[in-house]
Amino acid sequence: MQRMPMEAPWKRHMKPDGPGRIRISKHGRMLTDAILVSDENHMSGHTDDRSPTQLVNTASLPGIVGEAWAMADWHFGYGFPIGGVVATDVDWGEQGGSISPGGVGFDINCGVRLCSTDLHISEIDPKHLAEELSMKIPAGASRKGGVSLGDSELDDILAGGASAAVDLGLAEARDLSCIESNGLLNSENRNVGSKAMKRGSSSLGTLGSGNHFMELQVVDRIVDEEAAKAFGLRIGQVTAMIHSGSRGLGHQVCSEHVANIESNYSKRGDTWFSEKWGFSVPDRQLASAPIHSSEGESYFDAMNAAGNFAFANRSALTQRLRDVLRNEYSVDGGLDVVYDVSHNIAKIEEHHVGGGRCNCCVHRKGATRALGGNHPELSSSFPLGQPVLVPGDMGTASWVMAGPVNGSNDAFSSSCHGAGRRLSRTAAKASVDSELLISELEERGIHVRAKTPNVLSEEAPEAYKDVDEVISLTNRAGLARPVARMRPVSVIKG
Repeated sequence: MQRMPMEAPWKRHMKPDGPGRIRISKHGRMLTDAILVSDENHMSGHTDDRSPTQLVNTASLPGIVGEAWAMADWHFGYGFPIGGVVATDVDWGEQGGSISPGGVGFDINCGVRLCSTDLHISEIDPKHLAEELSMKIPAGASRKGGVSLGDSELDDILAGGASAAVDLGLAEARDLSCIESNGLLNSENRNVGSKAMKRGSSSLGTLGSGNHFMELQVVDRIVDEEAAKAFGLRIGQVTAMIHSGSRGLGHQVCSEHVANIESNYSKRGDTWFSEKWGFSVPDRQLASAPIHSSEGESYFDAMNAAGNFAFANRSALTQRLRDVLRNEYSVDGGLDVVYDVSHNIAKIEEHHVGGGRCNCCVHRKGATRALGGNHPELSSSFPLGQPVLVPGDMGTASWVMAGPVNGSNDAFSSSCHGAGRRLSRTAAKASVDSELLISELEERGIHVRAKTPNVLSEEAPEAYKDVDEVISLTNRAGLARPVARMRPVSVIKG
């Protein structure tokens, strides 16, 4: 007799919680409720129970405050679901609440940068530019083509982020005010090991592989005229989007600190327990340390150093794009940075929680900030709210959204970071012919160039959720509002 699969326990505690939201009430080991940015239709189209289960598990992290959130692009990840947002109380207990490397991910400060140009789509040859960019922008898993840095120069990058890239002639100072945190995270000790340093010594200014890309796009829809004008966006305009992170350096930093923190846990029944800290987690991949412990402080410092490398990396890629445009048009096309957002990072922030103020460690894994226009960290250039950058897939579109004009949303000022995967890489590779895909996209005026052809199967449009649906859910949930939509015309992949 065939056994029916057991229903995930969280399904019995799930209920609608207003437009675009589903609440999973606290049960079992959960210390707080969890919220999925979703609706019944969205849930029915994504039947994999693993991601909501991961979200439920994060709600048991020691020191958690508020709710555990999953943005509309949620899908399965390491420990946390991609799209997960969890805040812990920095002042909880003797050494503070949890900081979890699994809540940041292996590509530390992977993020997205949007640039505007003075070019109209009628003024460029997208196919030709795709060829030029594929030759001039280093992409793929290797470090080939990256900037060679000595130990001292690399340490400057780890300490100074985007501003250090400016000092080295790899970026422009005018871009700094349009980067989250001005492109600088505080790292006093740079707890980055020799292996990570070696991996970072020649990878600056490279895209990487997987879902990383550089795209030339055209603005094809404007929803919020006032915000679009403030962001410098108009119909028919050529824009550029860059998606990359901290490359092998960040991956190595995460791997080493994951191993260090996980070594303090052992299996106890159906949980993992740290005798050292008295922390208990349902999944080893959620292993965390108190934020004020030596292990927690060491990870946070190293994470920030890797985050600075990522800011510098996207800055160097921007400069390489400017060089291509200068070569083609004698000028750089008036290329300006609209904004640069992080979506794999943990930050210490102050938020309203339970009627009071809380100094929080906010984990955003595959989620971006969506600050209000009056937030003190935000440049005065954005009085209508922070630009929120949401790449879709290479066959459809990407979006710019905006945070609130004033104040903050109740998801710790967070929003989605992309369309989110619908198919695993394995499933996509098995069902998509990369050569046929290139041909089909070419017919639609989308010119794709990839260093590794099989990457295209993994990154095919059908592997991703409908980005317009993700935008709609995010808007309905009150987290960010849509501003402008961009369609890809030239795509560079690793």
